[in-house]
Amino acid sequence: MNSALVTPAELQMMIDAKQAVVIDTRDPDSFAAGHIAGAVNMHDIFTYLATSDASGMAELKEKFAAEFAAAGLDGTKTAVIYEASMASGFGQSCRGYYLLSFLGYPNVKVMHGGFAAWLAAGMPVTTDTSAPQPGGFEIDPAAASIMMDAEDMKAAMADEKAVILDVRDIDEWIAESSSPYGKDFCPRKGRIPGAVWIEWYRMMKPTAEGPMIKSKAEVLAECATVGITADTPVKLYCFKGARASNTFLALKEAGIKDVAIYFGSWNEWSRDPSLPIEEGLPY
Repeated sequence: MNSALVTPAELQMMIDAKQAVVIDTRDPDSFAAGHIAGAVNMHDIFTYLATSDASGMAELKEKFAAEFAAAGLDGTKTAVIYEASMASGFGQSCRGYYLLSFLGYPNVKVMHGGFAAWLAAGMPVTTDTSAPQPGGFEIDPAAASIMMDAEDMKAAMADEKAVILDVRDIDEWIAESSSPYGKDFCPRKGRIPGAVWIEWYRMMKPTAEGPMIKSKAEVLAECATVGITADTPVKLYCFKGARASNTFLALKEAGIKDVAIYFGSWNEWSRDPSLPIEEGLPY
């Protein structure tokens, strides 16, 4: 299988061959302090909160198709997305990978280890900004099958074959906190009924270059602890789809065939009192 994870050396070769559009998802101040030459800063890959109804999804598609095209993606070049490190940005580079996959963009990669790995490899950094040559590409409607709305999640709750996987931090899983933005950011704390839990950090392990996504065998071992095999339909959620995107990439790299994200996640689910939740401790 062709990996979606690239090393700094591989990325440099792609840049030299003019095959890559490099997208930096960090905040503008971090980007300004130093980035990969030619990179385009798109922090709203991380910050944008989507609703999963039809109008919310249409808006999400239009917004990011236009932004990615303006960054230079033309359907032939490979998008390579990075964040500060795999564990410090809540999976924001992977959220970009997921959004481009949702749009049906043909070539999407994540720099494994993020900017920390680039620095650890001694690669060049610049503070210069460059104006990208705008591109443009067709959205593939069929690619949207990896995106779930609240109705899809309700259907997953009734599907005995599917596993609903919550990958939020432990304080959210045990209903102490409603979000990474503060304990009471959302009106309700808890879990989607029937969900199992693997904290997203568990898909990674420490290395000398910083946290890296585990090998296929290691990811499948984590999944086995909650009954997920390569053939299990996995329905992911977190707070707004970023940490779930990190897990999405790890699961796809490990060969799990059917993985989808409820992108509205807890931010949306918890705000609709008609949707059921499990409250209190999960044990």
